[in-house]
Amino acid sequence: MAEEQIAAQESWVQELAAVPGVISVTVEGGEVVALAGRDQLYALALILRDDPRFAFEQMMDLCGVDWPERELRFDVVLNLLSVSRNARLRVIVHTNETLPVPSVHTVWPVSTWWERETWDLFGVLFSGQPDHRRILTDYGFEGHPLRKDFPLSGYVEVRYDAERESIVYEPVKLNQEFRNFDFESPWEGMITLPGDEKAGKAG
Repeated sequence: MAEEQIAAQESWVQELAAVPGVISVTVEGGEVVALAGRDQLYALALILRDDPRFAFEQMMDLCGVDWPERELRFDVVLNLLSVSRNARLRVIVHTNETLPVPSVHTVWPVSTWWERETWDLFGVLFSGQPDHRRILTDYGFEGHPLRKDFPLSGYVEVRYDAERESIVYEPVKLNQEFRNFDFESPWEGMITLPGDEKAGKAG
């Protein structure tokens, strides 16, 4: 059975590589990963959902990844599931702060939430997305906190204060980022172990 599944996967991977909009297809750790052209993403999504060779009925997740050293610094990652074929596919699209990625919310309606999340946390724009409101950060929040160049201080947070019975603005406190960690082995760090002073006297 396992050999049949492997042969079936190899077959549709080869067919996937020939689909317009697919730049490359690789298998990483047993997972199929397709790099897609940004402008062709919507048309590709329709094929991946409707073509019986692929039949990816469900989107399980859409997220962002920041690579600040690259010109197209963001990866938009779509994780798809075919229930009927018991197959998974990861689709990756490259973009930056100004180049919008086509929204796929009319293909997989659940993607609206994740596109809003990716906009909120990374600042990736989605063309055709009717709801670009923030979804995780506070009202009036500035910046996109999952970018790797996002500053760790200097911003304010909004919260409800039960004692004052009102909304308060306070500076963001990220104390965990300013701790000093000692990675030295406890055995190397100790000069004298408890009880060793007796051995020294005996000698």
